[in-house]
Amino acid sequence: MIRILATALLALSLTASGAFATSMDDLVKREGLYYKKFTDTPFTGVVDEGKRRGAFKNGEQEGPWFIYYENGQLMAKGAFKNGEQEGPWLSYYENGQLLGKTPFKNGKEEGPWLSYYENGQLSAKGAFKNGEQEGPWFIYYENGQLMAKGAFKNGEQEGPWVEYNKDGTEDKDLSGIYRNGEKVSD
Repeated sequence: MIRILATALLALSLTASGAFATSMDDLVKREGLYYKKFTDTPFTGVVDEGKRRGAFKNGEQEGPWFIYYENGQLMAKGAFKNGEQEGPWLSYYENGQLLGKTPFKNGKEEGPWLSYYENGQLSAKGAFKNGEQEGPWFIYYENGQLMAKGAFKNGEQEGPWVEYNKDGTEDKDLSGIYRNGEKVSD
């Protein structure tokens, strides 16, 4: 009898403390924080609903998070700090092939960035600064051939850009000198 009572009390305390995982459908977002429905206390606990797994602390996403496709394949993984994406995030195609590597700092892209085609071939590489494309960028066709090269400043094409057709010849209409994202000369 005591064992049954102890087990029941333990189950009740775990339920009341939120130790069991919850679903995103059980949460609402108000003024930037997540709350369990019908409460006024920012949610602290674990979300594990199959498609999304991670934790909340005081209403903000915190620590490692995993997002899955319907078929169970990993779609993305990374971490949150104070409700913002932080550090490297990896994303995948539904077949498991790496789609991209994106670094984050305070919720904005920051640092070297890579993306890939579903066949594993590099699609683009460059960098971000404070959430904007910055510095040299290289973009490739699916067969690995260079499609474009140039630089960004504050998220806009800046300076000389060379774009190539699939046959490897230069695309004179798109190549040229850019200022603030606009082509200003050939």
